[in-house]
Amino acid sequence: MIRRFVLNEVSYFGPGAREVLPQEITRLGLRKAFVATDKDLIKFGVADKVLDVLKNAGIPYEIFSEIKPNPTVTNVKAGVKAFAESGADFILAIGGGSSIDTSKAIGIITNNPEFSDVVSLEGVADTKKKSVPIIALPTTAGTAAEVTINYVITDEENQKKMVCVDPNDIPVMAIVDAELMYTLPKGMTAATGLDALTHAIEGLITKGAWEMSDMFEIKAIEMITRHLETAVNEPTNAEARDGMAVAQYIAGMAFSNVGLGVVHGMAHPLGAIFDIPHGVANALLLPTIMEFNAPAALDKYVDIARAMNVYKDGMTKEEAAQAAVEAVKSLSKRVGIPQTLTEIGIKEEDLDRLADAAYADVCTPGNPREVSKEIILELYKKVL
Repeated sequence: MIRRFVLNEVSYFGPGAREVLPQEITRLGLRKAFVATDKDLIKFGVADKVLDVLKNAGIPYEIFSEIKPNPTVTNVKAGVKAFAESGADFILAIGGGSSIDTSKAIGIITNNPEFSDVVSLEGVADTKKKSVPIIALPTTAGTAAEVTINYVITDEENQKKMVCVDPNDIPVMAIVDAELMYTLPKGMTAATGLDALTHAIEGLITKGAWEMSDMFEIKAIEMITRHLETAVNEPTNAEARDGMAVAQYIAGMAFSNVGLGVVHGMAHPLGAIFDIPHGVANALLLPTIMEFNAPAALDKYVDIARAMNVYKDGMTKEEAAQAAVEAVKSLSKRVGIPQTLTEIGIKEEDLDRLADAAYADVCTPGNPREVSKEIILELYKKVL
C-alpha cells in the first residue's frame, strides 16, 4: 500500500518564534503581507504582537479582518477581492482555524480562479496550482490548521460546513508561538484544547491510521493530558501553553494525512446550522462517540488509556477502553465544557436534521465503526 504524508516546508516553534518572520519573508523573496485575522485579535492586541515585528522590519502589510468564527463563503469572496486589490504577494494568517481556513480558501482561489464560486472546493478539489504563499501563526492550541491540508468553510445558503481537502492549500510555513495564546480566555482554551484531543483520538482510530500517524497521535494525547488543565487555569504558564501549542500541531500532522471520524461528522452541522463553536461541539460529543467506537478499536483504546495515565496492570482491553472514555469525560468536566446539547440550545426536534447532515459529512466515512443515519440520531439523543 502506498501512503502519503504532507507537511509544511518549514515550521518554527517556541515562545517568541514570530521574530523569525523578517528573515523568512526575505528568504522566500516575498514583499507585502495580506494579514488575515479577526477583529477580536486586533481589539485585544494579539495581532499587534505580530504586526510590530513587520513594522520594525519595514515590511508593508494590509489587514483583512472580515472573518467570522465559522468562516463563510461570503467571507472568502470578500477576502479574494481584498487580496486582489491589496498588491500583496503572500498571506500572513494570524488566528485560529477561522483565520487560517479563510486564508487557505483565498490563496487557493486566487491561483485557481476556476473555483471562484467557493462551493466547488468542497471535498477533494482538483486544483492545479499551489495556493498563494501562506505563513500561518496560530493563536489557539486546537485546530492545527497551520499544518493541515484541510479547511472548513460554511456554505450559508445551504447551511452546511464544507470540508475541503487539498495538498495545495498547506501553508508554506507555520510559526507556532505560544506567546500569541497567553490572552486566550479560559473557555476558548478549554474548547480548542479538547478539539486538539478529538483530532488526536479520532486520528488514532480512523480507518486510514497507520504506524507513522499513530506515533504522532499518541504523543499528542499524552501532551494534552499533561498540559491542558494547567493552560486553562494558569493562562500565562509558559510550559503549559507551549506544550499545548506543540501538541495540537503534532495531532494535526497526523490527522491531516489519515482523516477523522464521526465526532467531526456530527460536530460540523452543529457549527453550520447553529453556529456552535467547533471545539465545544467536538468536546461535548467525544466521550459518547468514543464509547460507541470502542469495540472497533480496542487495542488503540489501550494506547489512549496509557497516554492518559489511567491504564492499570491487569486491565482487560474493555476495562482500559472504559478508563480512557472516563478520563476524557473527567478532563472535559474539569475544564468546564458543556456536557449536553440542551445546554447549548439544541432541541430534540433539531436532531433529525443534524443526523442527515452528519451522515453526509466527508469525515464520517473515516469512522472505525460503520454508522447509519439512525445510529447517528441515537448518538445525538444520548448527548441531548
